[in-house]
Amino acid sequence: MAVPKKRTSISKKRIRKNTWKKKGYWASLKAFSLAKSLFTGNSKSFCRKKKKLDQKCKRFWCTKKNK
Repeated sequence: MAVPKKRTSISKKRIRKNTWKKKGYWASLKAFSLAKSLFTGNSKSFCRKKKKLDQKCKRFWCTKKNK
């Protein structure tokens, strides 16, 4: 017969919940920072096409900074 498990304490539940929230916070912060650097043109690992005539960066992933 099935036996119910012991209840998780409120403090342990709060710790796990805060850890889960922190992971989302840091992921969103990194994504926002990358988007900001792409928008301003300060990105060193990514580059984007500014015009259709720009042939320096055909790929999304570039190793050099596109000026």
